[in-house]
Parts: sequence; structure tokens; C-alpha cells
Amino acid sequence: MLKHVFGAALIAASLGTAAVAADAKPTDPQIAHIAYTAGEIDVTAAEQALKKSKNAEVIEFAKTMERDHKAVNDQALALVKKLKVTPEDNAVSQSLSTQANKELATLGALDGAAFDKAYVENEVTYHKSVNDALANVLIPSAQNKELKSLLETGLTLFKQHQMHAEHLASMMK
Repeated sequence: MLKHVFGAALIAASLGTAAVAADAKPTDPQIAHIAYTAGEIDVTAAEQALKKSKNAEVIEFAKTMERDHKAVNDQALALVKKLKVTPEDNAVSQSLSTQANKELATLGALDGAAFDKAYVENEVTYHKSVNDALANVLIPSAQNKELKSLLETGLTLFKQHQMHAEHLASMMK
């Protein structure tokens, strides 16, 4: 079975390491950048799935990921504009992007059922990792109430994504 690490525990591990190293929680501008980056990664993965998959369930799932993550990122952009906050690039965002590019290349080499299975398994792993980071690091670290509220709304939605991905993965075994 292929193991895909599209950020599996990377977000939580990177955040934990960064917080310990700096002896501080991520700032709101860093949190905004991490959350936006994580959303963009899933949009890009969904776009790849829409180009490569022929499986109706995978296509529908990818459309949902693309739509929902774009919507949350649009809300995030509107919020940072309203608050006049500039998202701050950071080591966690950079690590996420590097890992995502590697995973996209790995998935890009697959076709058919192998691609579908790997994409869905990756989505399960990715959502578990993102949801853990949101619940245990990003939301507790957020200082701005509106940012915290947006992250909480995202977490509720992304838990649904995780359940959907898990269900889809169980059908592909």
C-alpha cells in the first residue's frame, strides 16, 4: 500500500517545532499564512484530481474540496484585508508548500484507480493533519476573535471533509 505524506503530521510537527524553537505561539499573521497555504494546497490537489480522475465519486469529492477550500480562503483574504493584516510567510508555510509539491509530483505519475486511491488516501491524511493543527495549535494561538472564528468554522467544515474522504477511501479498498 502506498503511503502518502501530503503533510501527514507535518503541520502539527512543524508548528510544534517552531513554537518550541521560538518559545512562542505563531502570530496571527503567521496563522493566516499557514491556513491560507493549507487551503491552497488542497485546491491544487483537487484541480489535479479533476484533470486525472475518471471516477465519478472522486471527481465529486475533488469538486467539493476545490469549492469549499476556495470559499474559506476567499473569506480569509477578505478578513485580512478588513483587519489590515499582512499574512506572514514562515517556515511552516514553506514546509507545507515543499511537501505539497513533492506529493503532487508523486500523484502526477499515477493514473486510473492507482491515482484515485492515492489521492483519496492523501486527502484523509492531509485533513487529519490540518484538523489537528487547527484544533491544537492555530485556533488556540489566534488572538483576533474574527480570525479564531473563521478558523473554527473551517475546522467544522474540514472535519466533514475528513469523514467524506475516509468514507470514500473505505470504498476503494
